[in-house]
Amino acid sequence: MVLDYQHVKPGKGGAFVRTKMKNMITGLMHEETFRSGEKFSPPDLEYKQMQYLYEDSGLYNFMDQESYEQVAFNKDSLEEVIDYLKEQEIYTILYFNDKPIGVTPPLFMELEVKETPPGVRGDTAQGGATKPATLESGLVLQVPLFVDEGDVIKVDTRDGKYIERVKK
Repeated sequence: MVLDYQHVKPGKGGAFVRTKMKNMITGLMHEETFRSGEKFSPPDLEYKQMQYLYEDSGLYNFMDQESYEQVAFNKDSLEEVIDYLKEQEIYTILYFNDKPIGVTPPLFMELEVKETPPGVRGDTAQGGATKPATLESGLVLQVPLFVDEGDVIKVDTRDGKYIERVKK
């Protein structure tokens, strides 16, 4: 996966692209430079919609929505999405050469607030104050003062930010 790239056009010579990449299988970071006209063969990637079922002794189990086949991931391979795991939710699983290598959560998730201090009126000057809230998945994020325990909120999984409170 390309994390960062920079297109460089020096005064003389051909342009090139400097990249910073992460190996999706081993997790290692790697920097490489390519000529700007270089071509690559497409990788054997496949995306499948799978439902998160449960966690059992460090393994997180997902089920394919079409074939009902189950796949288990260990905690290390899920470190970026572990805060967004919710049972019965559908996730996109990335397969490379018929082997699962990555999990992507939905863009927005609705999670219940399990613990948050009460918001005190008068704490704000313009109404923009926030407080920490612990969600059902274990994620802790900043929410507005009007959010209470038991509320369901919408969270953007790309940056872990509060979007809105969801009516039940």
